[in-house]
Order: sequence, then structure tokens, then C-alpha cells
Amino acid sequence: MAEEKNIKVVFYKTPSGNEPVRAWLKSLSSDEKKNIGEDIKAVEMAWPVGLPLVRKMDSDLWEVRTNLHTKISRVFFTVWKGFMVLLHGIIKKSQKTPHDDLELAKKRRNDVLRGGYDEEK
Repeated sequence: MAEEKNIKVVFYKTPSGNEPVRAWLKSLSSDEKKNIGEDIKAVEMAWPVGLPLVRKMDSDLWEVRTNLHTKISRVFFTVWKGFMVLLHGIIKKSQKTPHDDLELAKKRRNDVLRGGYDEEK
């Protein structure tokens, strides 16, 4: 029997139809993709989830925290109408989340929450 998902993962789409997180994931090694994918799936199956896997960053904005072999990745997401919308992905180079990356995730979150996102696109 298949496991029931608590929330369904979808990729944020820009107005031009690009999926930045999907493109970012494709740029990573197969092991990195696998590890990040497993963590995203764990969130999808068990939402809501807290630390150490998920950390709330702002109102309606969370990050999936994945420790890779020699790096740390973060995938920012929002929850909207039963969807876990993947907004932005990064490989962290320091302890602090880069301001520009956090602001980009917030902008995309705002687009989604204002209705500027259509999961059918």
C-alpha cells in the first residue's frame, strides 16, 4: 500500500515558465540530488516537520535543511492550498543564510500567496 502524502510538492514557476529549483537540482551531482530529494520527500510525507529537518525562516516560509558530504543545502518553500511550493535552492557557504537568497525566496513566496502562482501552468 502506498504511503499517503500530507502535502504535495510542486516547483515554483516564474512568469516565463521557468522552474528555478528544478534547474538548480539538475546542476547538482546525483548523490546531492538524491539526498535533497529524500529530505523533501520526508517533509512531504510527514508535514508539519520541525528541526533539524525544517526550520521556519519567516511567515509562511521554511527551509529544508540537507547536510551533504562536504556542503549544506537549503531549499526554501511555502505552503499554499495543500502544496509545498519549492521556491529557491542554495548551497550554503557560511553559517548565515545569504540575505539576497532569503529575499528572493520571500519575493517568490509573496508571488505565490498573492495568487500569482498556478500549479497547472
